Amino acid sequence: MFLIRPEEEEFFERISPKFGLVEVEMPLPTLCPDCRNQRRQSFRNDRVFYHRKCDMSGKSFISLYPEKTPYTVYCPEEWYGEKWDAMDLGMRVNLDKPFFEQYQKLQRKVPRLGIDIVNCENSEYCNYCGDDKNCYLDIAGEGNEDCYYNLFVKYSKNTVDCTFVYNSELCYESINCYDSYGLQHCIYADNCSDCLYSFDLVGCKNCIFSHGLRNKEYCVFNKQYTKAKYEKYLKELGLGSYEQRQKLYEGWLKYKKEHAIYRSNFLINCENCSGNNLKNCKNTFYSFNASGSEDCRYLYDVLDAKDCQDLNYSLYKPELSYELISTLNMNKSAFNMASHYNSEVFYCDLTNNSSNLFGCIGLNHKQYCILNKQYTGAQYAELVPKIIANMKKHKEWGEFFPQSVNPFAYNETVADEYFPLDQKSAEKQGFKWVNMNEGGVAEGVEIHDDIEKVGESLCKEVLVCEKSGKKYKVIPQELKFYKKLGIPVPHRSPDQRHRDRIELRTARKLHERKCSKCRTNISSVYESGRTEKVYCEECYRSEIY
Repeated sequence: MFLIRPEEEEFFERISPKFGLVEVEMPLPTLCPDCRNQRRQSFRNDRVFYHRKCDMSGKSFISLYPEKTPYTVYCPEEWYGEKWDAMDLGMRVNLDKPFFEQYQKLQRKVPRLGIDIVNCENSEYCNYCGDDKNCYLDIAGEGNEDCYYNLFVKYSKNTVDCTFVYNSELCYESINCYDSYGLQHCIYADNCSDCLYSFDLVGCKNCIFSHGLRNKEYCVFNKQYTKAKYEKYLKELGLGSYEQRQKLYEGWLKYKKEHAIYRSNFLINCENCSGNNLKNCKNTFYSFNASGSEDCRYLYDVLDAKDCQDLNYSLYKPELSYELISTLNMNKSAFNMASHYNSEVFYCDLTNNSSNLFGCIGLNHKQYCILNKQYTGAQYAELVPKIIANMKKHKEWGEFFPQSVNPFAYNETVADEYFPLDQKSAEKQGFKWVNMNEGGVAEGVEIHDDIEKVGESLCKEVLVCEKSGKKYKVIPQELKFYKKLGIPVPHRSPDQRHRDRIELRTARKLHERKCSKCRTNISSVYESGRTEKVYCEECYRSEIY
């Protein structure tokens, strides 16, 4: 059971599409918000990469698809090139057969974009990135340079192992940090520099093991130090040792949990909103990591949305849209994946700069197409309502894409990060699963504890993650970064480090609990049984400011 609020019902009335003079009702959802989110996320592969050859040029490249896949796969240069036309593969719709069955046939014919990188230089091992330079395993990045192993890092330089870090430089293992320099192991830092192991800082410099500070410098455990005393303390910590860093990290987590004041939800400059990590939003509910959005519900990693619901990774002013994932600037559209700058498109994938499409794949600058087949405006308006009537008979209309057309296995996708399942549970729910076991007993060289004693030869060796047992390597530019900042070489694989940062972030769920200070009822991302001091907004502000 789940609740559909009156404003949601009004939303579905507003987004009910018109085809000519015929208005088609957009049905209310049949799944709860979390299940809808899980279903969409199962269609996005962020970081499971394969070495394969382009099916057009034969060029070897890094791809989201392995060699043995039922799809034709092109590298970005060929997919965006002019040697092929997705319209040549179009199909006439059959009103007597289920629509998704026909869509799947088209999907098997149209080449897929092997990996999503646009205008990037020397950044082939990245995904969902644009305008990156010299980056490696940068996921959903934009305008970055010399950045490695990040997620949602934008307009930053020399930043490694970070999540949601913007406009920053020389940052390491930090989360939700903005306009900062030289941060290591920080969470929620804004306009800060040279801070380590700290939480919820604004305008701070040279602070370590601190929390909830504003415009402070040379602080340790929130206590004021002189510059000389601070520098002496920092030098004696032994930050170049991996073993010592691990002890400091564990101690910081314990100290933060026991002493820091936790905001019930991070809502910055928001009016009438609920969720977490929201900035400059209004009337936006049950949403997470969104900014500049208004009159929306169930957003996850979204920018500047207006009057939208159920969006993931959708940026650049989506409006009046529903059930989208990995999109840019969509208007009056629903049930789309990896599509950009479109209006009034439905059940499309990899379509760009188009309008009035239904069930299309890989089209660019097109209008009035169904299953990649061209129609006149009048023909389109007449035929689409008939398709939808047929979809209703098969319980397809109003639902996101089914797993039958999902090109990915569950454990290849971000759904496995936010809604983790084992193979048996995933398959029971209708998801696919792929065996990614590397096989055999992993063996690797020992990493020296002291970064000063690590040589460049390490980049030629195979290392083994101390937690997962997965093999990994250190790239030369990464080692250069560690040497420059005196950071010991990680003993965990990049994928495990990403998983570790997920554990540090709050889950995308809201819970009813009481403020730890005034005991008023609040809705928070922190469950009631947790021991952290979680304050309502009023108590938080009175304590911090």
